[in-house]
Amino acid sequence: MTPEEQKTREELAACYRLAALYKFTDLIYTHITARVPGEDEHFLINPYGWRWEEITASSLVKIDVEGNKVDDSPYRVNPAGFTIHSAVHMNRHDAAWIMHTHTRAGVAVSCMEEGLLPLNQISLQFHNRIGYHDFEGIALDLDERDRIVADLGEHPVLMLRNHGLIATGRSAAEMFSNMFYLERACEIQVAATSTGQPLRLVDDVIATRVHEQFVQMNEEDGDLELEWQAHLRSIEGLGADYRG
Repeated sequence: MTPEEQKTREELAACYRLAALYKFTDLIYTHITARVPGEDEHFLINPYGWRWEEITASSLVKIDVEGNKVDDSPYRVNPAGFTIHSAVHMNRHDAAWIMHTHTRAGVAVSCMEEGLLPLNQISLQFHNRIGYHDFEGIALDLDERDRIVADLGEHPVLMLRNHGLIATGRSAAEMFSNMFYLERACEIQVAATSTGQPLRLVDDVIATRVHEQFVQMNEEDGDLELEWQAHLRSIEGLGADYRG
């Protein structure tokens, strides 16, 4: 195993542990995947049936674009669960990392006709940067992959209507930040709409400006790396066995 693959395994295991810590899990369902460095058609995924709190670097399974195992791992994988991930991995080389969730807030907003609303500065980082894919049933049909890719377009995140959320990234840090704040935006929207009070939406001019400010801050100040290190410290306090 190359040092690059080992690092990817450790970061992916960390993503699973963090997602469990922040309650992004759906027991053994949904996945976080990462492309193996230097192996464009190979990916790492969780062993099927494991809780995300249990994932370690060595337990991750290497698979191909169809979800078939390509290593000697003794663990099962869920090929059907890789349908969505494979679609994006194969068509967006920049999407080296992909996370799919079924959180309460994420699914709730995916059921709202207008999707994610421009309600606050957290949601505005996704202004004109989120795609929407209509529900077609459980994602088992390989033909759906093309439609998922088309609806994602060049956006970093996708809302699967009546289903859940997808976040992508060039790195673990970028992917996890996208999901962390998309989930937070959904939580705030559910809280705001539950009050029954009229909603004050941010107008498009300000929304566009705030989005540009987010992009500039990340490019100039390296906030993503600072965020990622802060996330890692959250699980280091619980033990570093995920690296094993």
